[in-house]
Amino acid sequence: MSKSPRTKRAKMDPAVVEYFPGIKKIEYKPDSSPTDVLCFKHYNASEIVQDRTMEEWLRFSVCFWHTFRGTGADPFGAPTLIRPWNEGPDDLDTAKKRLNAAFEFMSKLGVKYYTFHDRDISPEGGSIEETNHNLDVISDQALILQQKHGIKLLWATSNLFSHPRYMNGAATNPDAHVVAFAGAQVKKGLEVAKKLGAENYVFWGGREGYNSLLNTNISTELTNMANFFKMVIAYKTKIGFTGQLLVEPKPKEPTTHQYDYDAMTVIGFLKHFHLDKDFMLNIEPNHTTLAGHCHQHDVVIASALGMLGSIDSNTGSPDLGWDTDQFPTDVKNTTLIMKTVLEQGGLAPGGLNFDCKVRRESTDLEDMFISHIGAMDTFARGLRSAAKMIDDGVMDRMLRERYLSFKSGTGARIAEGTATLEELEEYVKKLGNPKPISGKQEKYETILNSYV
Repeated sequence: MSKSPRTKRAKMDPAVVEYFPGIKKIEYKPDSSPTDVLCFKHYNASEIVQDRTMEEWLRFSVCFWHTFRGTGADPFGAPTLIRPWNEGPDDLDTAKKRLNAAFEFMSKLGVKYYTFHDRDISPEGGSIEETNHNLDVISDQALILQQKHGIKLLWATSNLFSHPRYMNGAATNPDAHVVAFAGAQVKKGLEVAKKLGAENYVFWGGREGYNSLLNTNISTELTNMANFFKMVIAYKTKIGFTGQLLVEPKPKEPTTHQYDYDAMTVIGFLKHFHLDKDFMLNIEPNHTTLAGHCHQHDVVIASALGMLGSIDSNTGSPDLGWDTDQFPTDVKNTTLIMKTVLEQGGLAPGGLNFDCKVRRESTDLEDMFISHIGAMDTFARGLRSAAKMIDDGVMDRMLRERYLSFKSGTGARIAEGTATLEELEEYVKKLGNPKPISGKQEKYETILNSYV
C-alpha cells in the first residue's frame, strides 16, 4: 500500500490548503475487497435499524486532542507523528490551520460531530485576558466552519490537568487561588460551548485525586469539588447554556487514585451532594477496564441507573495497565455496548466519541482515516448484531425467566420493597432450603457468539 500523498507546501491562505489530498469522501462499499480500506464496509449512515438510521443511533464524533494535537511522543521516545498543521509556533495562525485540517478530515470521513478541550483548539496566553481573546478568535472560526460543513460540537471541556498550576488538582486543589483560576477557565469554556452550540460539557478530573493520603484532606477536597460543580450549574443556568453536564470516570493515571474512580463511585458522589439532577456520565471503556471491570461494565451500570449520557468509544490492551486509547475493533464489545444504547432509547444528546489515537508507529496521514473507518464499521456491526439480539428476544427471555421468582408472592414483595424479615423467615420455614439453579453462563456466551 502506498503512503498518503504529502500536503501541498505552497504558501497560501490556510483556509484553502488541502491537508489530505488524494483522499476523497469516504463511501459505503459493502462489496469492496479486504485491501480496500478507505471505504465503509458496514457503516451505512442512512440504513434503518429498528426505527432510526445508523447515523442517528451512533452519533459518531472525532476528538480534537488525539487526532490533531497528537504527536506520538511517549515517556520513552520523541514525537513520530509530524503533521503539516502543527508546523510553526503554537500561536493563533497554527491554531487556525489545525481547525481547517480538522474540518476537512471530518467532512471527508462523514462524521457530524467533534469534541475538544479548550487548550486543544486555542493557545494559552500570558494572562487570562489574552487566553480568552484567543478563544474568542478561534471559536469564531470554528463557528464558521461548523456552519460551512454541517458539523456540530458534541461536547467541549476544559483542560484542568496539563498546566503546572494544576499539579495538585483543579477543583480539589489545596490552594484556593488555583481553584479560582479553574473556575475562571470553566466560565469561559461554558461561554464558548454555548456560542458553538455544544450539546454537552464534560468534566474529567485527571488531577482530582491524590498520590498520598498523608497530605490529603479528602473531606475538604470532595466538598470543594461538589461546590465547584454547583457554581458550574449556577453559571450554566445564568447564561442559558442548555447542554448536558457530564462527569467522566477514571480510576487512576495521572494520579494514584482519582476520586471519579468508576461509574458507581461517580453516581454515589453526585447523589450524595445532590448533583444527580444536573449531571450524567460520559463513560470511557478503557477507563472502565483500568478500574478492574469488563469493557461494558460502566456503560451498563450508568444506563441501569439512568445516568448514561455519552460514551468515549475506545478500548485498551488487557495485558497493559495504562490508558492506551486504542480504536475499537472487537465486535463483541461493540455489540454489548450498542445493546445497552438501544435498550435505553439512544444516547442523544450524547454520542460515540472516538477518544482514540493511532499508534505512534502509524505515521501516514491515511492511517487517521483507516483507524476511524475501522472503528465505525465495528460499531455498525455491533449495532446490527445488538438489534437482532433484541428483535429475536432469546437472551432477554432467558434473563426474564432467571428472575421469574420475583414476579409473584414473596418474591414480588421483595422486589416492591414491602417484604419484612419476619415474612422471609416464615417463607423459609415453609419451603426449606432452596435448591441450586444453574446460572447457564456458558449458554449465554454461546448464544452471544451466534450473533457476532
